[in-house]
Amino acid sequence: MPHTRKIIIDTDPGQDDAVAILLALGSAELDIVGISAVAGNVPLNLTEKNARKICELAGRPDIKVYAGAIRPLARELVTAEEVHGKTGLNGPQLPDPTMKLQDQYGVDFIVETLMNEPSGTITLCALGPLTNVALALIREPRIAPRIKEIVLMGGGFFEGGNVTPTAEFNIYVDPHAADIVFKAGIPIVMMPLDVTHKALTTAKRTQAFRKLGTRVGTATAEMLEFFERFDEEKYGTDGGPLHDPCVIAYLLKPELFEGRNCNVTVETSSELTMGMTVIDWWGVTKRPQNAMVMRDIDHDAFFALLLERLGRL
Repeated sequence: MPHTRKIIIDTDPGQDDAVAILLALGSAELDIVGISAVAGNVPLNLTEKNARKICELAGRPDIKVYAGAIRPLARELVTAEEVHGKTGLNGPQLPDPTMKLQDQYGVDFIVETLMNEPSGTITLCALGPLTNVALALIREPRIAPRIKEIVLMGGGFFEGGNVTPTAEFNIYVDPHAADIVFKAGIPIVMMPLDVTHKALTTAKRTQAFRKLGTRVGTATAEMLEFFERFDEEKYGTDGGPLHDPCVIAYLLKPELFEGRNCNVTVETSSELTMGMTVIDWWGVTKRPQNAMVMRDIDHDAFFALLLERLGRL
């Protein structure tokens, strides 16, 4: 049995979040302590339900799912039904979950887990807006040095933004939360659009999931076929970028990614560039490096890993 790494998945499913959760559930190296849902791609009442749907799809109703923040720290909630559909998981027909939503507030779950588990043993996998993580840091600042690392999907620099010319969706939804997280002194690995836009589903790759011949494989293909239509139209590509699974893939095979340590600062005051991640790629400022920013991915090996692990479910 491989050494297991304890993780908390903080998420706003979302089809690409769903595939990331499935990748984690199919990987024995990862011990999912719990999943905390946050408002983002769709409102919280749907993201927490979608997280449970995915756990049940994978045959893992034992995973504990918690509901966290219902809205961003300082702004109105912006959602993305035009990308993910009204449910957030349009594509497959997944039944309503029967597994119970945990009673504890998701932010309290994050704080309690980090305070009770040995320091440096919990990795936070942030797949959505960073509201829950920021609220946890505000509520109990002592958790910051106890976090092993935060691996997050968010931001962009060379690719610009996908919801405004300069801002990626997860950061744009709650830039104030992202600002808190990037200033917290926690080791951060960042998967921006610069890397996720190189992980394209393509018709051939989607078909490979369908050919698994399993419930998970078929549902994944149906999710991707729905999800990719928006980005195919927008970018003119064969397939759409598969953002969030990059976070989980990094924990399993970090060698699939290349990047560099940079300073990342989040814009919180300009409406024109709200939520922009200003990445000092060339080291032109004196600001300290606070994140490993990924820019390249071995996309063939990434999809081979996805196919192998989802094939286990």
